[in-house]
Amino acid sequence: MSVPPTNPSFWRNRTVVVTGGAGFLGSHVVRRLESSGARVVVPRHAEHDLTKHGVAEQYFASHRPSHVIHLAARVGGIGYNQAEPAPLFLDNLQMGVNVIEAARTAGVEKTTILGTVCSYPKFTPVPFREESIWDGYPEETNAPYGIAKKALLVHAQVNNQQYGQRFAFVIPTNLYGPGDKFHESVSHVIPALIKKCVEAKERGVDKVHVWGTGAASRDYLYVSDAAAAIVLAAELHDGTEPINLGNNREITIRETAETIARVVGFDGDLVWDSSKPDGQPRRRVDASRAESTIGWHASTSFEDGLRETVTWYLANRAIAEAPPR
Repeated sequence: MSVPPTNPSFWRNRTVVVTGGAGFLGSHVVRRLESSGARVVVPRHAEHDLTKHGVAEQYFASHRPSHVIHLAARVGGIGYNQAEPAPLFLDNLQMGVNVIEAARTAGVEKTTILGTVCSYPKFTPVPFREESIWDGYPEETNAPYGIAKKALLVHAQVNNQQYGQRFAFVIPTNLYGPGDKFHESVSHVIPALIKKCVEAKERGVDKVHVWGTGAASRDYLYVSDAAAAIVLAAELHDGTEPINLGNNREITIRETAETIARVVGFDGDLVWDSSKPDGQPRRRVDASRAESTIGWHASTSFEDGLRETVTWYLANRAIAEAPPR
């Protein structure tokens, strides 16, 4: 079953603001919108700090978008979450609140908000269903970011109820793919392991150290599949219930590391450091709502996606390993 294409006649000549449009996921969303005929504008953080009150209002007044897709976020892996919990909470909350309110006052036709799988409770029954999102507290290292994003879901719901503001709210699981961040201060598990395995292979090292026990599991989603879903949701969906985006396959961190080592060609040992946290014990989402509401499902296999990611990384290492701005 193929994923329905975006409708060029819908997007042609529309102006879409994509916050975070120069980032990992955002760049894929921008390309998809532009190929469908949209005029896309991207606020850059250096000139337009969306955590500041009034910045989003001024930007929207200048560009008069019909649609806003809010992808800008402060994010990182477990180590970054432990080191910087306060800005993870506050910056993500402030950006989202400011964008939602600016879109409302500007009369934007629809606002699409990116949530996070980190919002789900630590021990959510697997697969995660959208109705479980309020059933408990998130895994501790993810909680500041996850709760900030849950607050934006409430903001969307109450604005829709009181003002009729239109939304789509999507929750992707762990993203990976070309354009990901490989700097050690912010990288997630897949780019971190790719970098370690590539460097070990190049240096002739026979061991790679990996955080945790390897027992935790994840549901990985290739970035271009996620971008397709986000644009479809912006076009087709109208509601404030969240929509999960996932690959419907649960993979342990151990299997993740072993697959990456095989794809990279590293044949040494993986040494597990159980003194480091595993993060959320299990993670796989039920993406059936996305199938039923917007006709979307993931189409890229994990190993194919990894090969594309490794190929991109090897060809773009200076960009991939650049420190966060």
